[in-house]
Amino acid sequence: MFATQASQILDHAIGFEHSCWHTVDPGTILFTGSLNHNIGCSGSWLAEHEYVVEDVNKWWFLARSGRRAGATSLATHGDLSRSARHRSHASYGLGDELRLSFVADGVYWGAAGLLRDQNEPWFTDDDVRVAFALGEVLADGFRRALLATSVVTDDGSGDAPGVVVFDERGDPASISPAAERWIAEMIEIPPPATPGDSKMVQIVAARARSLAAGQDPLQLAARSRVQTCSGRWLLLYGTQLSGAAEGRTAVIIQPAAPNEVVPLVALAYGLSERERQVTRLCIEGRSTKGIAQTLHLSRYRVQDHLKAIFEKTGVRTRGELVGQVFLEHYVPRWEETDRHPPGWQAFAIPPQTHDAPSNKKGGT
Repeated sequence: MFATQASQILDHAIGFEHSCWHTVDPGTILFTGSLNHNIGCSGSWLAEHEYVVEDVNKWWFLARSGRRAGATSLATHGDLSRSARHRSHASYGLGDELRLSFVADGVYWGAAGLLRDQNEPWFTDDDVRVAFALGEVLADGFRRALLATSVVTDDGSGDAPGVVVFDERGDPASISPAAERWIAEMIEIPPPATPGDSKMVQIVAARARSLAAGQDPLQLAARSRVQTCSGRWLLLYGTQLSGAAEGRTAVIIQPAAPNEVVPLVALAYGLSERERQVTRLCIEGRSTKGIAQTLHLSRYRVQDHLKAIFEKTGVRTRGELVGQVFLEHYVPRWEETDRHPPGWQAFAIPPQTHDAPSNKKGGT
């Protein structure tokens, strides 16, 4: 697994005792996979401390600010207790944390937290600079890793949507058998103790709870595209529920439609906006002349774009572009959509009691 190899590289360069790694949906900055080494945390804790509670060095902020790497000790000027995240796990013997956000070509693909024990020296400015430098290389690895998974053919017999319902406290109240099956296929190492504890599901539910009435009328913010162990794509979306019991939320899990996956695959290949337009028209069967007329470009400019597309996707012909690249990611057609999941800011909700991370070998 790429994250395991990346952890070994960073450990050799910087040194740490514990780490957590997450893949990210760049459209909504929600986590889509997790890998923990010698540490564990609940999905509810992860969601609250990354998306709700105010703190230093949140991954999404490091990604958007361009800083990409930061140590808690440096951000708090030597007073770790100023970090809510550190206060929540200090009793487990954990000390300083160095956080990295993996950004390639301006797109946020993953995040990592490197932690040292309480009795170990804090991370230095040099450590942060090394992490930043290595992070640029690792970011491209995270992006390419998304494209490396081979899709296992499925007959579609088990494509029924699943649902997980959370009560007003954010605790799982009920879960459908289909949801249990989908959650079992998600990439979470170690796996959740129960399906309702899935970090990926908890994070989408937390986002749905944080939305004020009328803030997200199209229900696009609490969404995440998740790749399973078999290479299939799932769409998770959260919604608030009305009825006798206020404050309940639900997360629906279902196979992702082509128009949900296409933008992500195009970003993973590093295609520019114009290159994505040319690729779409190529898939529609347009000739070079037809593409040029539609986009108001010269034929020579279209050919330059096609050359760049072939180089980025590793193919030599238009047929390979369609057959060997995009069809492998469930894209029988390219669909235009004018509604893309927007980025979002965390909004405060009443604090809830969640389990803090545990300092336990192999995670929880």
